[in-house]
Amino acid sequence: MARPTRLLALALAAPLLISACSTENSGGGDESGDGGGAATASGDLDFAVVTHGSAGDAFWDVVQNGAEAAGEDLGVGVDYQSDGDPQRQSQLIQAAVNQDVDGIVVSMANPDALEDSIGAAVAAGIPVVTINSGGDRSAEFGAIGHVGQDETVAGFGAGQRLAADGAQNVICVVHEAGNIGLEQRCAGASEGLGADVRLLQVDVNDLQAAQSTITSQLQSDPSIDAVLTLNSAVASVAASAADDAGSDAEIATFDLNGDVISAIQDGTIAFAVDQQQYEQGYLPIVMLQLYAENLNTVGGGQPVLTGPAIVDAENVDEIADLASAGTR
Repeated sequence: MARPTRLLALALAAPLLISACSTENSGGGDESGDGGGAATASGDLDFAVVTHGSAGDAFWDVVQNGAEAAGEDLGVGVDYQSDGDPQRQSQLIQAAVNQDVDGIVVSMANPDALEDSIGAAVAAGIPVVTINSGGDRSAEFGAIGHVGQDETVAGFGAGQRLAADGAQNVICVVHEAGNIGLEQRCAGASEGLGADVRLLQVDVNDLQAAQSTITSQLQSDPSIDAVLTLNSAVASVAASAADDAGSDAEIATFDLNGDVISAIQDGTIAFAVDQQQYEQGYLPIVMLQLYAENLNTVGGGQPVLTGPAIVDAENVDEIADLASAGTR
């Protein structure tokens, strides 16, 4: 299948991105790479989305919802797959390359493990949009854009909020070993807090053990006055751990799910940093369609930011219904 030659295009303003979603392309069949015309009609486009989400992770369920909704809205094919193991994720990307899809969306929690498979996609002329993690290496790998939040900036905001709440001794709970984005969040939190946060490693795939680990940490050091988790499921067990330990430590988290919403409403969790992951699923499909049909790129070499935003007692009720619908 012929694909257009990769071009450096002017960044589109956000309103144009949204309006482009509803604009029908009038181009006909395939054009040669040198022609610069429409590559293919929308109905003939098939995109693969390959993330590092673990099975049953509510965060990635919302990303999947966004990608599939974009596929329905735009009339393009979207195949979502995920695997928390970097090597298996790489294999899924390579499988999409072998299937000659029209574009690939990929999260890069472990960029080094994915470099070869993403390189194979780019070498095959398949446009790649990265999401969520690895934004600082997206252009290096040849992706046409990145959608997500800046993890260091988001962590800084969380640290500032904790400092404003009076926290001084904070643990930052890392739930995926080797995930560069999580490390950046904790580093940003240290900067925003004005003091080093201590990293505590747990496994998101064993929440019972994670709760025990956090409980033990709080019991062994009663001076801990805040726990910052980086995942909504871990936030819920951190709240239970604080209760088990008899600790008054403030619980804060990244990302939302129904349990976190309820916990913010009842005061068990102080706040959540929302990166609007529905957009991380939806917007890359729009970007790939625009590139395939009109050689548009978005962001001008900079990431398209979907966050951060703080959800707390002041605005949680407005967010609750959207979270229940699977879009926040």
